Amino acid sequence: MRAIGIHEYGGLDRVQLIEVDEPTAADGEVVIDVRSAALNHLDVWVRNGRPGPGLPMPHILGSDAAGVITAVGEGVPRSRLGEEVVITPGLSCRRCEACIRGEHSECESFGIIGANRPGTFAERVAVPAYCAHPKPRALSFDQAAALPVAYLTSWRMLLSRAKLRPGESVLVHGVGGGVALAALQIAKLIGALVIVTSSSEEKLAKARALGADHSIDYGASPDVAGAVRELTDGRGVDVVVDTVGAATWPIDLSVVRKGGRVVLCGVTTGAEAPTDLRTVYWRQLSLLGSTFGNDEEFRLLLNATESAGLRPVIDSTYDIEDAADAMERMEAGKQFGKLVLRVPH
Repeated sequence: MRAIGIHEYGGLDRVQLIEVDEPTAADGEVVIDVRSAALNHLDVWVRNGRPGPGLPMPHILGSDAAGVITAVGEGVPRSRLGEEVVITPGLSCRRCEACIRGEHSECESFGIIGANRPGTFAERVAVPAYCAHPKPRALSFDQAAALPVAYLTSWRMLLSRAKLRPGESVLVHGVGGGVALAALQIAKLIGALVIVTSSSEEKLAKARALGADHSIDYGASPDVAGAVRELTDGRGVDVVVDTVGAATWPIDLSVVRKGGRVVLCGVTTGAEAPTDLRTVYWRQLSLLGSTFGNDEEFRLLLNATESAGLRPVIDSTYDIEDAADAMERMEAGKQFGKLVLRVPH
């Protein structure tokens, strides 16, 4: 079958359309006919050779996907055949203390489809049955594929980790990327005031159309901290959502209010940032890390697509053979929303 993969780590030129063997469903697994798959920055990190054990080559990229179950392994009800599903790509043992508590992303063996096993950029993919959730009827395959990594990550950041409440204020850095846009939409869904930043006025205008209350162009006005303090009358925001890392960390600590929360899920600009610990204890800040999400959070997220009309923002769609073009657009930061690959059948 056709797939998008790599034979070795490296740059964009390593991404190729390859022929691989058809997947089979092991015990507790299902095979899914992929209809749509979505890109994440994780795909770039895997392609470049993320820290950890090397992967068997060739390796199929991709974590997000939606499609139809076409085969089931031992222990999976045959009634699932033909079910339209969306994949949540988190992998866990389902037996340890964290998994029993329902905190699957805290499992010591936690991994992600596409990073720890063959990914979803293929005509078909085999995954553990627990990864295949019923696709909401209200969503197309494209929309469903755009949900898992970005929207589940944002859901956990805001609602489970930062415990955002209606009426609170949120700063979202770099609106346009998947997690940042999801944070804007989820925060507005529950009634928060949202400030977004970008160096693109076009992206800021689109964000305002999605409900952003205030926008800051850090290209034209690089003093983001000063702008946030002015917008909040010197108080600061209740919550900062950070997917950026080193470049925005000093801003986070200077704009969050006393007793506020900073929640971090990524380090696209670097993993090391100096921190004045006096600021943390004197201002009584909560600095929160967040990784992916669990089954219950994903269930609630899927419910929100039907009960509250939450829809992922899609920047553009590509045929699967044009995956390298989509990845190039993502790496250049040109997108506003998710980039989706379509797999014809």
